[in-house]
Amino acid sequence: MSAESLLRIGALSQRVGVSPELLRAWERRYGLLQPTRSHGGFRLYSSDDEERVRLMRRYLDAGVSAAEAARMALALAAHEPAGDARSGLAHLSVELGAALDRLDESGAQANFDRLLATFTLETVLRDVVLPYLHASGERWKRGEATVAQEHFASNLLRGRLLGLARGWGRGTGPRAVLACAPGELHDLSLIIFGLVLAGRGWPITYLGQDTPIAAIQEALVDVEPRLVVIAAVTRQRLRAAQPQLRELARHVPVALAGAGATAPVARATGAFVLEGDPVTAAERVADEHR
Repeated sequence: MSAESLLRIGALSQRVGVSPELLRAWERRYGLLQPTRSHGGFRLYSSDDEERVRLMRRYLDAGVSAAEAARMALALAAHEPAGDARSGLAHLSVELGAALDRLDESGAQANFDRLLATFTLETVLRDVVLPYLHASGERWKRGEATVAQEHFASNLLRGRLLGLARGWGRGTGPRAVLACAPGELHDLSLIIFGLVLAGRGWPITYLGQDTPIAAIQEALVDVEPRLVVIAAVTRQRLRAAQPQLRELARHVPVALAGAGATAPVARATGAFVLEGDPVTAAERVADEHR
């Protein structure tokens, strides 16, 4: 590689979005970076170093520990033979995220298929889909993700999850009605909750996005659920529906879910808050109603 292609640590930091201090730590602890020296004694970093750092970041975003992320990044960048580093959950998670980020539908679908063929649905939801959604949200806040990337990933994942939900109304256990609060359009976490609950034998009646509370009340007559779950990303959605929620909770147990679910609204309406991630929350509900 020509000297002109090599980067000092400040330039590398700007390209990959990692502080110089953290880059030095990764170099020192894990051997992630392998710089050469300039005639003046400065460390110079190559495109291979940049590739390893980008891989490291993707593994970290997928929830892998720093030490394991570094090991896998070094293995993949070195083109080692297939093995745990290539076939494991973390690698497939990273590959799925990369395909979603570059708007590669066939690549994303293929990686999702491989994940489902190799791991349980709950593992894929808890350890792949939820971490990706969280990382995507954080990237959006930092201005590192585009509208196109966010919409593409959400729509592809929503389509796959709803495909897995076919027949989820035929369980033999207690029934749950799932709905988003009025005005709420974000339903991926609610679908994940429903998939896990359905896997525990609960039939699911899914009303979906932007559901009026009156529509939920009407559904009670037809399906007689054990539980109603209402999700919202923002507090305002649930606060605005407090009078209707209070009336609904007089007839059936109501759980509030999502970032907008707060203890004050739950207390004011007679509902309760689902704690934890959607997978854990669904497991807890199923265990408590055996």
